[in-house]
Amino acid sequence: MADLVLIVDDDKAVSTMLYKVMGSNGIQADTADSGEQCLAMLRQKQYDLLLLDINLSGMDGFQVIQQIRQNGSKIPIIIVSGRKEDYDTLYGLDIGADDYITKPLNPVTLAAKAKALIRRSRGSLPGSDQVITAGPFQYNTSTLRFYKNGQEIVLSSKENAMIKLFMDNVNHIFSKDMIYDLVWGSAIIDENAIMVYINRLRAKIEDDPSSPRYIQTVRGLGYRFVIP
Repeated sequence: MADLVLIVDDDKAVSTMLYKVMGSNGIQADTADSGEQCLAMLRQKQYDLLLLDINLSGMDGFQVIQQIRQNGSKIPIIIVSGRKEDYDTLYGLDIGADDYITKPLNPVTLAAKAKALIRRSRGSLPGSDQVITAGPFQYNTSTLRFYKNGQEIVLSSKENAMIKLFMDNVNHIFSKDMIYDLVWGSAIIDENAIMVYINRLRAKIEDDPSSPRYIQTVRGLGYRFVIP
């Protein structure tokens, strides 16, 4: 089945360019020009990825992301925006986007990121089902579902990649650069994004996020996943 992307941008020229980039890389695409239309289309069809502008008339891109995540959808989201402020990048990631690309963009980079996110969200190949267990946590590498004491905790695709990295390497210290390379690959993002995702994971898995037991900070070195 071909990959299907929803492009949301009210600039016709940008939307057409993104459509052509996806098509030239074997990815089918639909387009929407407003946040409201985007949400309606997501209810009608199953998409593998959302390419979303922030500056939309009516409901803006940040509001769209919040609504999508509140609805429980884990669709990968790449923000494609002309806004380059660090605040916008970190805020977009904090509310549930998986990546943030600024315009003008590199079509090759965009296509590579899109394919990687789609591949990661679909999980492993059939027949490779494996459950990783560490203390009260279980992670199914095929379904990408994560559990604590048998209760599922919903994670974004980047959170999925990060928790799998930690569970595969209990007690191993990872620097920010190592997490960068292993979770984001060649992507270049503000290093504060690592802290954003660490805090988001702690909020979801720790009994007391202000005093974490599992994801510990190792001063001057990085982070370590510990099972007490």
